[in-house]
Amino acid sequence: MSEFPPTVIVVHPREKRRKCTVEPLRGRDGFLFRKFPAPLNIVPQDYVRLGFGGPLLGPDDAAKGLVVLDGTWHLAGVMESTYTDLPIRSLPPWKTAYPRSSKIREDPSAGLATIEAIYAAYAILGRSTTGLLDHYFWAEQFLKLNDGENVS
Repeated sequence: MSEFPPTVIVVHPREKRRKCTVEPLRGRDGFLFRKFPAPLNIVPQDYVRLGFGGPLLGPDDAAKGLVVLDGTWHLAGVMESTYTDLPIRSLPPWKTAYPRSSKIREDPSAGLATIEAIYAAYAILGRSTTGLLDHYFWAEQFLKLNDGENVS
């Protein structure tokens, strides 16, 4: 058994599975997928939610599970209000390799693709990142962009 709870990925129903960067993690040990707005069935004290505006994710969070919202930036923003019982943790600056193409809304400058955010969080928490980026088309570019300071 793992020393921390599984990572819960909450997917908005309008998220396109063929474009979803975390789709390859389905069925992998340590990951649970839930379709928004289904209940998470977790103990809130055992989890933190990745997002903007909270303290930086760090060593005090190492034993906690992660909740990650997966959808466009607009949809993820709508989803946030459902999970206010979970403390928010932010990531330090990492650079995304995912090409942005929204013609309607501006994406946050510090925004990462969901798989990039999970990789960054796992690296920060000292968890194994093995295989996380295996199916991510921009993996090599993402690792090069973040070489050094962020990637352990």
